[in-house]
Amino acid sequence: MNKPSKIALALAFAATTVSGVAMAQQVRAVADPAVIAQNIGTGENNWVNVSGLPWMNGTNEHCWRNAFWTPATGLMGCDGTIIAQAAPPAPPPAVAPVAEKVVYDADTFFDFDKTDIKPDGRQMLDELVRQVNNLELEVIIAVGHTDSIGTDAYNQGLSERRANAVKQYLVGRGIDPNRIYTEGKGESQPVASNATREGRAQNRRVELEVVGTRRK
Repeated sequence: MNKPSKIALALAFAATTVSGVAMAQQVRAVADPAVIAQNIGTGENNWVNVSGLPWMNGTNEHCWRNAFWTPATGLMGCDGTIIAQAAPPAPPPAVAPVAEKVVYDADTFFDFDKTDIKPDGRQMLDELVRQVNNLELEVIIAVGHTDSIGTDAYNQGLSERRANAVKQYLVGRGIDPNRIYTEGKGESQPVASNATREGRAQNRRVELEVVGTRRK
């Protein structure tokens, strides 16, 4: 064999060796779990056209792929490819309860020293019921208050009876009785001075607080 032939043979052998080493390194790389995790569905080892679409066989059943193809690095959707699992959809944000507090003049609901609800009071409560029907109701809190005329014990009982009268009316309009909490505060929580007629009128009141979430 002449000298040039020996040189050509040596170069060919070297190229083959380098190619084999490179192939072995690439095969080891794509077999590495960390690499697989990074390259799932990248399609780097499927043949694609200039538009990025996979070359298919004559029956369009299989994607052409090179010698380094693995199920982890194949083109997404091609045969044999591991399909990366999509993250589960995030749960909808929790709906915060809404609380609305309404203060009514007790004289609108009741005559002085009485517990029978007057027509104007019933009309106001009917409007409240319409608003409640637009909610997923959690609770209605009814709290009765009085002025300072009379004894503490009497006013405490009067405030409780008025709160319970409101509850019974709401129950009669279809509100679940277990969703209504009543309480009487008597004369213990005035919002104005009891020394004047106007102040006493402000202290004779019924407070209603509605807690629930709005329906979509």
